[in-house]
Amino acid sequence: MSSQSVVIQTVADPAPLGLAGFALTTFVLSSANAGWIPAGGDAVVIGLALAYGGVAQFCAGMWEFKRNNVFGATAFTSYGAFWISFWALLTFYVKDIPAVAIPTALGFYLLAWGIFTLYMTIPAMNLSRPVLAVFVLLTITFFVLAIGAFMSNATIHMLGGYLGVLTALTAWYASYLGVAANTPKR
Repeated sequence: MSSQSVVIQTVADPAPLGLAGFALTTFVLSSANAGWIPAGGDAVVIGLALAYGGVAQFCAGMWEFKRNNVFGATAFTSYGAFWISFWALLTFYVKDIPAVAIPTALGFYLLAWGIFTLYMTIPAMNLSRPVLAVFVLLTITFFVLAIGAFMSNATIHMLGGYLGVLTALTAWYASYLGVAANTPKR
């Protein structure tokens, strides 16, 4: 007698939510980085970073753990934590960094996330092309933003903003595909 267990999913696919939270928050921040949101107006991203990019994406990661999806759990929980850390950095800590240290400090912050994203891109090759495209674009975006930060170069920073917008649009598309595939037919 064989003892095979049947896994019954008790949690809907959280990936579309995680991708949507990532996409919307990335779009707004990248719009500011691209110069489309005037200086001072970029503070609009702070609430999004905590609530949608941070908490919603972190929750999606926890639900991916429940679904035994190590990649999704690692990705969504990590990027949710990225947005929460970004919120905390802007809200509490950036004022304590000496002006002379900000380019290097932010450069390493962005570089570290670029390295993480690069290694996550390798297993993403086993996923859908839109999700792989998100990881490839995000890797490039983080590295360009890191270079812009290290060099204090506004043009490179702006290029990172444009790349981030492209990344966000790709993530929205991947999210849409997940929602469309899991929406009951009437």
